[in-house]
Amino acid sequence: MAVWFVFVVPLVVMLFALFMERVETRLRDAAVREDEVTQLLEDMRPDEARALYGHGIGRALDLFRLRRRGGRAARTRQRVRM
Repeated sequence: MAVWFVFVVPLVVMLFALFMERVETRLRDAAVREDEVTQLLEDMRPDEARALYGHGIGRALDLFRLRRRGGRAARTRQRVRM
């Protein structure tokens, strides 16, 4: 019986470590970077501030990234100013 523990426990630990590595990789890709948050807080516009207050950092960063790329929100804002 003790022989099974000698073989099974290291195998289970190794499989768990491989599984956790995959989870960590996915979380690292989805995580918010510190420099993006700093840039958002420095260059925040009113719609991004409302999104931050109402929906959280995720939605505010989505609007910020869209504006930086020149997406739909940036074009709409330019039309309103004209």
